[in-house]
Amino acid sequence: MRTQHQSRRELDKIDRNILRILQEDGRISFTELGERVGLSTTPCTERVRRLEREGIIMGYHARLNPHHLKANLLVFVEISLDYKSGDTFEDFRRAVLKLPHVLECHLVSGEFDYLVKARINEMTSYRKLLGDILLKLPHVRESKSYIVMEEVKETLALPVPE
Repeated sequence: MRTQHQSRRELDKIDRNILRILQEDGRISFTELGERVGLSTTPCTERVRRLEREGIIMGYHARLNPHHLKANLLVFVEISLDYKSGDTFEDFRRAVLKLPHVLECHLVSGEFDYLVKARINEMTSYRKLLGDILLKLPHVRESKSYIVMEEVKETLALPVPE
């Protein structure tokens, strides 16, 4: 298996087209995908499998509607830790990985340490998430929250160069 530091071969035009199409429709058949990129089914399938093996395609997912799953409220929380050390970051990381409502958590540069993205059902749940969960994570000193009033754009699709 390749590591991130090993050089990868360049993606050609067909690879990039495959990636664009699969980002739009991960359930497309290999036959239809092949037709759209100008390959027969077998070479198309081989390219997709290679892109998966190389870690360029990381997986396939169903996108769920949060409103049907009682996850209407989207919040972002800035978290500052009380002190900075490898153990502090590792303790926080292990704890936050266990929280099901946290969709994303990023160690960032700037005035705070982590940016957390979470989905919950309502303000009552937000108070519980913040007071009973996030602020009780290891080494948390303070937080600042942002409640999303309107979701203008949300996507997982990456721009694939021409």
